[in-house]
Amino acid sequence: MKIRFTGDLAEVLDGVRILSDDLGLEMAEDGYPIEVVNRQGPLVVTNKQIIFDKKIHFFRGLGLWLQHMEKSNEFHLTEEPQFETSGAMIDVSRNAVLTVDGIKMLLRKMAVMGLNMAMVYTEDTYEVPDVPYFGYMRGKYSEQEIRDCDDYAFQLGIEMIPCIQTLAHLKEALKWGYANEIKDTDDILLVGEPKTYEFLKHLIEAAVRPYRTKRIHIGMDEALQLGRGKYMEKNGYDDRFEIMNKHLQEVVSITEEFGLEPMIWSDMYFRLASKNGNYYDFDETILEQVKQSIPNVQMVYWDYYHADEEFYEGMLNTHKQIVPNPLFAGGIWTWNGISPNYARAFRNSEAALNACRKTGIKEVFTTMWGDNGAETPIQVALPGLQLFAEHTYHQEVSSEHLEERFYYCTGYQLNDFFLLNQLDEVPGVMKDNLYSSNPSKFLLWQDVLMGLFDENIKGLPIANHYKGLVEKLKAAKERNLGAEKLFCFYEQLARVLSEKAELGNQLKLAYDKGDKAGVKVCLEKVEVLRVEIDALRKSHRDVWFTVNKPFGWEVLDMRYGGLLSRLETAQYRLNQWLNGHITTLAELEEVRLRYDGPEQFPENVTLGRGETYNRIATASAT
Repeated sequence: MKIRFTGDLAEVLDGVRILSDDLGLEMAEDGYPIEVVNRQGPLVVTNKQIIFDKKIHFFRGLGLWLQHMEKSNEFHLTEEPQFETSGAMIDVSRNAVLTVDGIKMLLRKMAVMGLNMAMVYTEDTYEVPDVPYFGYMRGKYSEQEIRDCDDYAFQLGIEMIPCIQTLAHLKEALKWGYANEIKDTDDILLVGEPKTYEFLKHLIEAAVRPYRTKRIHIGMDEALQLGRGKYMEKNGYDDRFEIMNKHLQEVVSITEEFGLEPMIWSDMYFRLASKNGNYYDFDETILEQVKQSIPNVQMVYWDYYHADEEFYEGMLNTHKQIVPNPLFAGGIWTWNGISPNYARAFRNSEAALNACRKTGIKEVFTTMWGDNGAETPIQVALPGLQLFAEHTYHQEVSSEHLEERFYYCTGYQLNDFFLLNQLDEVPGVMKDNLYSSNPSKFLLWQDVLMGLFDENIKGLPIANHYKGLVEKLKAAKERNLGAEKLFCFYEQLARVLSEKAELGNQLKLAYDKGDKAGVKVCLEKVEVLRVEIDALRKSHRDVWFTVNKPFGWEVLDMRYGGLLSRLETAQYRLNQWLNGHITTLAELEEVRLRYDGPEQFPENVTLGRGETYNRIATASAT
């Protein structure tokens, strides 16, 4: 569509050029006239004007203008932003490191949605010139790559904030020999060691150099074994509250040296005030001590586990007693396994964002973690980003409104993305999957001969569920241009699971009966599966390389390769038994037990959860 802008264009013109291809725009003298007005106040969009305050509001307004021009020649919309900052944190530390083009794709979508902050969570995936092994062979970003993204975001009205770790979650960074003198445990830095702070100075200096902003997220979360490793050997037992404070003071002094404004995840201070070390179960009498001792940092309250609005209100008000302007971080549940958990993400996010509005929180963002190898493609985060965006500009958001906005901001059908919920919401899983069971992950990776989850699904019509999903995903693939590879991957996953999910139980039943004909049928299915799983691997690879660097994919290649190799061994073992070369199959002689993982779930509401690949694939040591 041809458009002729007039008025206050200086701030937004570069961003319009960036978005023109995605939005199908052409700036031309003979285009439809739109007056652009930059002034304080709400976002106002009419058929003749876009009136905006912050740069990001203009780009949301532009999307709204295009959306409504398709329906009417005259319209008048007003939106009042509910938060000063609303954005996303993108995890690039769990093997999937987005390419620069991948980050730019997300930034464009975020701009049209109206989200104005982006963090790229980098534990060790950024360049530190003085520490060459930091991020070695992990796809780390060069300084220029980050600067390129920051420039791009700036033109779209999005603040990019470096998001790093300065205490824990540094296992990949500390695994090399250079780090022997600066680590307390495998993933926690050694507090009080001068070399630790020399190291952190290099990290912080390198992390902030490519960015315009003076804000930095310095992590500090989940240091559960703080002071319990080399620190204890050197110093004896110390109060962890004091260790934490001492370290934070040192790190903040480094940020002050660079003129930075740091923020931290808040959980460690709450855990240290809890008898059981829990984030959400703390002694309020300790909080005054926290308030008096904590240096000048912002706190980020992260929580994506609760569906109770009042719970969030209580936690947010408690944070406000400690620091004046806490941030809230929710989550899109992209880390459930291979498919997202939209139902839990949406339910919990809406409760949290309502609480944020009521308690006067000014800054919110959502996290897109990629736990255990980033098996879930980042593109599935888009519906969650849209939800955060709409709650940023409206007090109430209907499903119809969200669906329409999602289509205009991404070009995709929201209900088709919601089909991905069904990969984990199988028979035996409670509605909305609030315990985050992930059968699409554990049924894919578990072994055919020694299925650790076979007892969990026994008697449930899992295969039929997946068979029905194949056709739905195939149709969705045709309706979502630009997301064909994504839906092709999930279609193939459903196809594989329709064959594999119940195969272990079928095989065990036939073997226990001495039914050689039944075992032969299972053997034939194994051969089919080898072909289908290799097709799944290739489809998954296609999606990965659309937005990610190659580093990290080798881990998923190894998982698929291990699965294929085990299927070949299953064929070998079954043929041995069928041909009479052996009289028993020890793997099938073993009595099946219900999977007893570290997370305990009520048996009547969920199938359970396979947290990590190695615990799913085998009961042996890896």
